[in-house]
Amino acid sequence: MLPALRSCFPDAHIAMLLRRYTGEVLEGNPYVDELIWYDRNSNPAQPSHGLIPFNEMCTVLRERKFDAAVVVYPRFRLAWLMFRAGIPLRIGTGYRLYSFLFNRRVYEHRKDAKRHEVEYNLNLLRELNCTLPNDFRPEFVVDVPAHAEEKVRQVLQAAGVADAPFAVIHPGSGGSAREWPTGNFGVLASRLNSELGLRVIVTGTKGEAGKIAEVVQASEGQAIALEESLSIKEFAALIRSAKIFLSNSTGPLHLAVAMGTPVIGLFPQHTAMSARRWGPYTEKKIVFVPDRPLDCNVCIENQTACECMATITVDQVFASAMSLLNRTRQGGAVHAD
Repeated sequence: MLPALRSCFPDAHIAMLLRRYTGEVLEGNPYVDELIWYDRNSNPAQPSHGLIPFNEMCTVLRERKFDAAVVVYPRFRLAWLMFRAGIPLRIGTGYRLYSFLFNRRVYEHRKDAKRHEVEYNLNLLRELNCTLPNDFRPEFVVDVPAHAEEKVRQVLQAAGVADAPFAVIHPGSGGSAREWPTGNFGVLASRLNSELGLRVIVTGTKGEAGKIAEVVQASEGQAIALEESLSIKEFAALIRSAKIFLSNSTGPLHLAVAMGTPVIGLFPQHTAMSARRWGPYTEKKIVFVPDRPLDCNVCIENQTACECMATITVDQVFASAMSLLNRTRQGGAVHAD
């Protein structure tokens, strides 16, 4: 949304209200003038703990005398905050009980997944009379400083990768989606290494250490677990150096898109987790979705491991990875679902 806003309002002061655990993504972004922190806690596992008290946050916003606020992430606390801060123009969804707190309402049911999340967000800007050309393509900007590049160079050297071509596999989803089996990722890593000559680095959060170990074990030791803790900017530098990034539906997949790295995403067929809404927003992608009923509840008791996802075979993903790498090398556009 930021490049679109800057295009429509070149002289405006544009600020973003966001939490610290993702805030680093926006640091150094040329399209935003100010980052305003919504919390004092960087732990994503504790979403309500550490939030700046309501009245204090309200004072921060009121002092800046904003003309408009666009609430992308609709929650009552945010809607009430914008109202109490006295922001004259407040844009948000029209389908929540608290939508009366917005005086410009957009009536789109995102749960139907008829559009991509990027497109839903851009549609909010129409209420600011921000009209974009038909060929407008969002630009995803993540500023990667030199020290992050140097840190990654050292990490790769320590891992024995150095200048060798490598792929990144990220087997977890943070619990946000159904997951492809870790064993499949491991076999895939083995084939990427033995048949394509790619070293494979497996990444994840501290809470996903078990999954990372399972991938390495299933690869018979051909995959490399990234044990070094990286910041978001360092992780972005790592992904940018990779030949390909492979994962379930997860935030790092979108970071890979921002870095311009070819991606393979594995998504469940359920509408709420649909690749149509949450898929990688790039031409350099291949997306897999199980050919199973949308209302399948076989795996409903398990929030991550999924029988439906297991129907996607290693052979299919490996063949697509090889095709994606070849097309990227030849400079051709890639867009396959």
